[in-house]
Amino acid sequence: MNPLLSVVIAVMNEEDNIGPMLERLREDLKDIDHEVIFVDDGSKDKTVERIRAESDHRVRLVEFMKNYGQSTAMQAGIDHASGTYIVTMDGDLQNDSSDIPMLLEMMQEGHWDLIAGERVNRKDGMLIRKIPSKIANSVIRELTDVRIRDYGCTLKIFRSSIAKNLNLYGELHRFIPVLAALQGARIKQVPVKHHPRVHGKSKYNLNRTFKVISDLVLMVFFRKYMQKPMHLFGTMGFSVFSIGVLINLYFLVRKIMGDDIWGKPMLLLGILLLLFGVQLITTGIILELQMRTYYESQNKKTYNVRNLHGFEGSGV
Repeated sequence: MNPLLSVVIAVMNEEDNIGPMLERLREDLKDIDHEVIFVDDGSKDKTVERIRAESDHRVRLVEFMKNYGQSTAMQAGIDHASGTYIVTMDGDLQNDSSDIPMLLEMMQEGHWDLIAGERVNRKDGMLIRKIPSKIANSVIRELTDVRIRDYGCTLKIFRSSIAKNLNLYGELHRFIPVLAALQGARIKQVPVKHHPRVHGKSKYNLNRTFKVISDLVLMVFFRKYMQKPMHLFGTMGFSVFSIGVLINLYFLVRKIMGDDIWGKPMLLLGILLLLFGVQLITTGIILELQMRTYYESQNKKTYNVRNLHGFEGSGV
């Protein structure tokens, strides 16, 4: 019998947080049929030993051979989850498990596919965490048009069907709402509690900023051009090609009029724009062919159906 709820927690070097976390989970989820799935992302302390020492039959452990990153760890936990609903949360006790029953109730009563937490009273440093986070959230909202106020809060609850199709890798756990929106998920965000870190050391550093920017470019492409790459590369290609044509026509007229045009920087620019335009158009065509291969070779559909009505007995 599958549990109603799976709680997925990615951990790395969180030995002092395992015991208190499980105590809180047992208390907060005592009336809910659940399982707790820890994914150890290459810990070098006693995190694995502390999890294995637990006698609770609802506690599971996925132990990586090395560190793969938070996104991969979350995906592994989701892959092994069997609950109807899946909750993700941090392993540092900053998320509060007492919020989970509220999130589950809202999910069961409403028509949402993903409910994300918003840390309204965030207990982190202002310069290193809060300000960069506010800027990043604002940029992501504007570029992806997914209106979530706090992308960085790990505490989220999903319908299993949505969670298992996220395909997380790299640093994409920051863009879970965008990935869910690509599936057509109905998303809501609600305030949740947040606590300062007591044990262990934060894994966050500003070096991740560049990774986030790179992934943001990928998310914008997925959001707007995943199924129609030719609309991006074709439009850019024809625009660049047209500018190149105009420049070269101008110099052709000058050549006919007897001017010496060879070696002019503007002429060279026109030639380069022609070549670059052709490359962009060719890239768009190749990506269109790859998208067809992606969908047709795996019998994938370019759409997701939420429900079917009136097909009973029709043989569909």
